[in-house]
Amino acid sequence: MKPNYSFEKRQRELAKKQKREEKMLKKTEKRAEKESSTSDTPSEIDTPPTLEE
Repeated sequence: MKPNYSFEKRQRELAKKQKREEKMLKKTEKRAEKESSTSDTPSEIDTPPTLEE
């Protein structure tokens, strides 16, 4: 009986796809977390510099 290479290939492809989706979710969560933390507190970079002399 010969091995079913197409089945193995399909399983690898599904595993890759799942891993890619998990990675993308992690990235979007990280990005959302970063955006929410910066929007809650104003940073010095966002505020224009004032000259006081």
